[in-house]
Amino acid sequence: MSTVISIIIGVLLLGLIIVFHEFGHFLMCKMYNVAVPQFYVGFGPKLCSFQKGETLFSIRALPFGGACQMASPEDPDVDPERTINAKKPLIKLCIYAAGPIFNFILAFIVSLIVIGFVGYDSPEVTRVSENGPAYMAGIRPGDIITGYNDMDVHLGRELAVELRYDPINSAPLEISYERDGIETKTVVTPAYNKLYKLGFTYMVDDNKALVADISEDGALYLAGVRKGDVILELNGSKIASGNELYSYISVNPFDGGPVSLKVERNGSELDFTVVPKVVEDYDAGLSFNSNFRSDVEGLEIIKYSFYELRYNIVGTLKSLVMLFTGRLSSDDVGGPVRIVEELDNTIEAVEDQGTFIVVMNLINWIIVLSANLGVMNLLPLPALDGGRMMFALIELVRRKPIPPEKEGIVHLVGVILLLIVTIFVFFKDIMRLFV
Repeated sequence: MSTVISIIIGVLLLGLIIVFHEFGHFLMCKMYNVAVPQFYVGFGPKLCSFQKGETLFSIRALPFGGACQMASPEDPDVDPERTINAKKPLIKLCIYAAGPIFNFILAFIVSLIVIGFVGYDSPEVTRVSENGPAYMAGIRPGDIITGYNDMDVHLGRELAVELRYDPINSAPLEISYERDGIETKTVVTPAYNKLYKLGFTYMVDDNKALVADISEDGALYLAGVRKGDVILELNGSKIASGNELYSYISVNPFDGGPVSLKVERNGSELDFTVVPKVVEDYDAGLSFNSNFRSDVEGLEIIKYSFYELRYNIVGTLKSLVMLFTGRLSSDDVGGPVRIVEELDNTIEAVEDQGTFIVVMNLINWIIVLSANLGVMNLLPLPALDGGRMMFALIELVRRKPIPPEKEGIVHLVGVILLLIVTIFVFFKDIMRLFV
């Protein structure tokens, strides 16, 4: 599928998410009698607009963001009692929180569709190393992981994110698993390993062997392979899927010798020679499903849709913690250009499985982006909904509002900083296209 179509899809998905977010604010404004002079999606010059009642609705040229513009004391044609400043702090909190909450509602609704049609990723144990730590602790293939240390596990991706956030070390692991309807708790003591690795991750499924993530100090990246490349051959053996790649590596583990690799990138085939790097780590001796979907019916759809929403919210929060603690770099942060690139990679990886699978993968992006936008807007930063909620809470505690001009200055500084970050992310996205 062409990049142009991916751009159109990206704009439509972001537009839907932004409209839903701003509609949350708009609905609360109507409920609490706050005037809304303008409601627009995008920024810059108007492409089209129409007037309905007191509100001018418009679509603008730059498809980044939007606004439900609430009346302020500076608006001469609005009753001062219908401005946001005139409302009590609890009403302000409801209005500001409505946008992020509507993002979570949208993510939940779309989760119902995805879970209903394609199911959920059951955290089923897919491999246990014979006589390894997990095997000795009693875990076997087919067991369903239900708990990991202090964490309840319902989706395979929940555990995958937790392991990325807090990698396995020498500390014993408390793992709960279900077998034949009986839940058992055991302790797994990870084993020390010295392995040769290429430094990348991929999905173990029937889709193309797409490089899902790659370490910038890993052997693959240093050889020139990039995230989004599709592995076609490994040491002369044809690789048609993630499952085939997993099977090949399982039978032919790397031993430090050079590895020949053929990948597909933007329709072209590229050849690389990679020398695996020695990696010392700890391993529990098991693998689990984090991608293949199992069918669910009835009320189970609602339950797992809730878990899907929770997974995306918690995943976003953990990613933020990793970013601010230096465990993720600025290269892991992306904007609209990065989103289009990832959409393109997603479509390319599954387009040979038919239109239905492509559509399911695309609407799954609505869940990810909507939950992400909801979390980001709740951060207590100036210019964001969370920052405005913080001022409303301060007003609630001190029983009088902060002078509007002072609050306005804080939010203006926040807007400027947000624009700087946006430009930086946009620049990084553009530069990545030429790497």
